[in-house]
Amino acid sequence: MTTYTATVASPVGPLTLVATGEALCELSWAGDRPATRGSLAAVSVPDALHPVVVRATRELEEYFAGERRSFGVPVIAAGTGFQQSAWGVLRQIPYGETITYGEQARRVGNPRAVRAVGGANGRNPVGIIVPCHRVIGADGSLTGFGGGVDVKAWLLSHERQVAAG
Repeated sequence: MTTYTATVASPVGPLTLVATGEALCELSWAGDRPATRGSLAAVSVPDALHPVVVRATRELEEYFAGERRSFGVPVIAAGTGFQQSAWGVLRQIPYGETITYGEQARRVGNPRAVRAVGGANGRNPVGIIVPCHRVIGADGSLTGFGGGVDVKAWLLSHERQVAAG
């Protein structure tokens, strides 16, 4: 399978987008080596004009401008059944709101799987679009995020400000 890549500027630093022919399969911070990278095809073609990359770029620009609260770009996120369930919960967290890892585990159907949902979130290949930044510690602390805790704080602050009008 051929993948198409582009690096785009954002307020939280350069983001690398990777798409297959029909869907986005990775969003990472430029230079980051996420766990999913090894599972991507050996052939990667730089292509900022690929339709999925163009759509993802436009939607991210709208998100950062405060004009978009959810994403419609098609996503293919390879993962276990549990990871898929955990990521499904992430997509249901309203813009500008947060839940705890414990609440996410409860919504997945296993209230004791707090560490497991944290691990699944850490393997989320399309951060921001599948909003793992909206999950926080039980004490309200900002823990773990692929782009760094400072980026997580920025994203949450941005969403709260936009949601508040």
